[in-house]
Amino acid sequence: MNAMTQVPNTTTAPDPQQIDTYDARDLIKDGVQASIVLDGQVYYLRITRAGKLILTK
Repeated sequence: MNAMTQVPNTTTAPDPQQIDTYDARDLIKDGVQASIVLDGQVYYLRITRAGKLILTK
């Protein structure tokens, strides 16, 4: 007899109500760029003139 293992469906986006959500303009405040630290590495989040987000290291 084979037991079936349920594999999570990774093709659908997570429910927005189940994840933390932040407004990029709140993170950046009155400027156009904010720094974000992950495991000691600094990343920069920037809003372009076209209203797009760019994350760089």
